[in-house]
Amino acid sequence: MDKSDSAYKTIGEVAKILNFKTNNKGVLPTHIIRFWETQFKQIKPKILNSNRRYYDEKTINVLKKVKFLLKDKGMTINGVKKILNNEDSLKLDEIADKSIRTENLRNKLIKISNKLKELKYGKKNTR
Repeated sequence: MDKSDSAYKTIGEVAKILNFKTNNKGVLPTHIIRFWETQFKQIKPKILNSNRRYYDEKTINVLKKVKFLLKDKGMTINGVKKILNNEDSLKLDEIADKSIRTENLRNKLIKISNKLKELKYGKKNTR
């Protein structure tokens, strides 16, 4: 029986959602998510009994964005922090539910990247 989309997920479930690959022993690399928690203030799981982490839908969406920017776009942690800390980009790039298509997500992330370039260089990048 699957949990509803709005239910809290464990760190192992989140690692599956993020499509992390299992290691040689068949274990998902949840240490990556724990490390990202230390780097990005937007990642705030609920920590309950015995330090078990539970993630809501909003936090999972932030993790998806972090993974995409770090792994797929090759950005640095500091670059991703700048994007996440910019309120305008968060409004532009609020990741929707499962109905959003990959192409739409890619286009939104390109807009964020262009906005970041504008902020960095102080003018509109026309490339």
